[in-house]
Amino acid sequence: MKVYFSHGKDSGPWGTKIKMLSAITTELGCEVDSIDYTDTMDPDLRVERLMGLLNQEDDSFVLVGSSMGAYVSLVASESVDASALFLMAPALYIPSFKKQQYHSKCAHIEIVHGWSDEIIPAEHSIRYAKEADCTLHLISADHSLRAAIETVADLFERFLGRAMSRTRQDP
Repeated sequence: MKVYFSHGKDSGPWGTKIKMLSAITTELGCEVDSIDYTDTMDPDLRVERLMGLLNQEDDSFVLVGSSMGAYVSLVASESVDASALFLMAPALYIPSFKKQQYHSKCAHIEIVHGWSDEIIPAEHSIRYAKEADCTLHLISADHSLRAAIETVADLFERFLGRAMSRTRQDP
């Protein structure tokens, strides 16, 4: 299984969260790819870049995104068969973004969002979690989730373990 990480608007492909979560990913025996989107601030061009990679993927994969990267992962999941989605402080329902309605084909979605997020209100994740009927973890943290990075890592490790288990069970 491969895990594709998509970073946020002002971050990079190997920021603090991605480094920590990619270490967990490799410890569990999965491959890692962290896409570099630093040359564009356009979320939909980022979706196109990710889709270019995913359309060539033959093996099962998981999409992980933070902030704008979570938007990118979620929108891409509408067109591909991701095994699971892990979204951190997702930038959803942002008026300047092209997509305002989300219809992922993925049945296994988890969201982590900080109650004190000053950039993307937690209500946006609550709204999407209700619409998608998916798991939502609201934690004591701001948008960066740095104050709760260990909690995020624990949630991700359990999430990825479940995703791998489901993939092994599928024929």
